Parts: sequence; C-alpha cells; structure tokens
Amino acid sequence: MEKIAVVTGAAGGMGRAIVAQLISDGCHVVGLDVDAAGLADLAGTGFAGIVTDLTDKGAITAAFAQIEAAHGGVDALVNNAGTCFMSEFPDIPEDEFERQMSLNFSGAFHCCQAAVKLMLGRDGVRKIVNISSNGAYNFDAFDPPHYRASKAALDTLTKDLARRYAREKICVNSIAPAMTETPLFGVVSAEVLAEAIAQMPHGRAMQPSEIAGWVGFLISPMGDVSSGNVIILNQGRDVR
Repeated sequence: MEKIAVVTGAAGGMGRAIVAQLISDGCHVVGLDVDAAGLADLAGTGFAGIVTDLTDKGAITAAFAQIEAAHGGVDALVNNAGTCFMSEFPDIPEDEFERQMSLNFSGAFHCCQAAVKLMLGRDGVRKIVNISSNGAYNFDAFDPPHYRASKAALDTLTKDLARRYAREKICVNSIAPAMTETPLFGVVSAEVLAEAIAQMPHGRAMQPSEIAGWVGFLISPMGDVSSGNVIILNQGRDVR
C-alpha cells in the first residue's frame, strides 16, 4: 500500500530535496507551503500541493481535512518548514519573536496534532520527522536566541510524542543539521557565512539531498526501531 507522506515547507530548498527523496522511495507526497508557484513547480506524479499558511492553525486544520478526504489518512509527516530571523538579543522585536516561534515550532506542533489523528489505526509503523537545527546545541555558532529556542522546543516535542505514542507505533525523531546549503544562507553576511563554513570539518556545507537521505531512512522500514532521538548531522564538528 502506498504511503501518504506530508512535507511542510515543500517548496523550499530542503523541502524539494525531501519531496524528491520520498517520491523516489515510493511515497505519495502532499506538500504544504505558502508558496503557490513553488508547489506548482513540483506538481507531477506522486506529488500534490496544498497552499497553506503554516502560521495559521485554521489553515493547517483545513489542509489535513483535505488530505483525509483525498487519502483517508497519513503515514508520515516531515515538519521541515522554518526560517531564521537574525535580529540580535536584546533588540529582537516582539513581532519577529512571535513569527519565529510560529514558523519553527507552533506550525509543527499543530501539524503533529492534525497528523496523529490521521495516523492512528493505520497499518505499519507511522513516522514523524522534525527538522531541527544544530543551533539548538552549538552555542559557538552565530544563531540568535529566538531561533535556538524554537528548535529546542521542537526537539522537546519530538521526545514527548515519541514516548506518548510508542505503543501506537508512531515513531518521532528530530534531525538537527549544521550548515546546510539552502536559501537561508541569504540571511547572513558573506563574512559570517564563510566563518561558519570554515568550522565544518569537511570544509563545506552539507547539501539538502544529504539531509533528505536521512529523512528517507527514518521513514523507511529501517527506521522503525528509532524513536525519540535527535540525530545531529555536523560532520563531527562538535565532538569534544
């Protein structure tokens, strides 16, 4: 039976790589993103896009209702949508803080709420993969505190849901990448970016396809025994 996988932020750099990986693995992917043109670019066999404002709980609820009507349920959810705002503490505007938490954490929280309801009773081991960040753990990097907090909250949600739904065979894991080449590179100066990449042991940023491969692994049957884990991908940068 074809797995139904939902990917948030599907039209972004990381999202496109994850969509491609899951389609190649035989999933039917439903992509949620506010970028209608980006979703249209992805349209084709094995993919359907739903334009969704992931900062709006009502929009998320409506999207999952549409998924239920079309497919009957959900087998996998990848909470990939997110961004990094770069105002520095203590001068972070209130609206920027709220939007950072909404994009990176609240949207994922509400997607988990909706997806779990559509996972219960499905055959096999169902999966949630949250895309976190090495910034939640490495305090040598340049990440601002509201970004770190949003990703740390996501990882706590991962652990809670993994414990809560273990007997229902819903596995929940986080992947926490370090420097990965996505459009988010554009939010920092060339100097800061060069310094951050220089700290990577292989001397390069990671590629979205490399992170997507780990997502595919966790969603595959090989990932059935992994739950409640935060998988840090950083080329060994933070080993002490």
